Amino acid sequence: MNPIGGYFELELPLCCEYHGKAIALNTGRNSLEYILRVRGYKRVYLPYYSCEVLLEPFKKLGAEYTFYHINECLELEEDVELKDGEALLYINYFGLKQDYVETLAAEYGQQLIVDNTQAFYAHPIEGIDTFYSSRKYFGVADGAYLYCNKSLEMELEQDQSWERMGYLLKRIDLSPEAAYADFRARSADLHNNPIRTMSPLTHRIMASIDYQQAAHRRRDNYRLLDEALRGKNRILLPLTEDYVPMVYPYLEYQGDALRKHFIDHQVYCARYWPNVFDWCNATDNEHLLAKNLVCIPVDQRYGENDMQEILDLIARFQK
Repeated sequence: MNPIGGYFELELPLCCEYHGKAIALNTGRNSLEYILRVRGYKRVYLPYYSCEVLLEPFKKLGAEYTFYHINECLELEEDVELKDGEALLYINYFGLKQDYVETLAAEYGQQLIVDNTQAFYAHPIEGIDTFYSSRKYFGVADGAYLYCNKSLEMELEQDQSWERMGYLLKRIDLSPEAAYADFRARSADLHNNPIRTMSPLTHRIMASIDYQQAAHRRRDNYRLLDEALRGKNRILLPLTEDYVPMVYPYLEYQGDALRKHFIDHQVYCARYWPNVFDWCNATDNEHLLAKNLVCIPVDQRYGENDMQEILDLIARFQK
């Protein structure tokens, strides 16, 4: 039986997890390793516009990969012809490319791998290997979900997260700046970890979230920014009724300078991804995106007043 009595633990409401029917693992990159192990692909095609941690499972397993380019719509620049034993991985960028994911699924079938680490709310497609990350949408230090109809024939240990959670608490007690070094250190701890099942702590936090409220807030914030910035934004990613965005992607000629302007006013926008500068030429679309795409926060922590402050900062920058 479970222990009864004694001191209290952290109190969290217990509801259910959004991806409760998925395989719950410790990281997104390990979800990809799981897929590579069970499918035994000879080669996987990866987008240049991606995070370097995506290569970890390939290096670990000695698996082959080839990069492909995307266009200004974040879609394949050219069709990729797959042979038997090969697959194509596509990232559902910023949670705003689900329609295109469905197009790719119709074309490539089970040879498609969908990286939904930026699209937590996107529904998986039957028979298509798909994985998600918890920490890109919610306040956890690890956790991932995988939809795969083939089981890995090895026993997995369960992860433990309590030592990684300090920066989440420190941010509340102190500030984002005070906890940033801890965040970077804990993120580095996730490199080259073995595949494990999701920790009890991450499970519990993920089961305490009001997913509907978070989705509504993200969508409302996105619309507020898009109504004001659509005419100036060099990348058009419409918000359909089913999309729940990770960020508002704002492509502007002085993106680097705008990002610094935001930081000077304590608005923090992640850059996706600096490793692209080493992988691509300066004339490539991916290089342009990595340099000038400003990913503005629209998540459930913020509301209309915060979005207006962001718009005011942009207006002052563009004067």
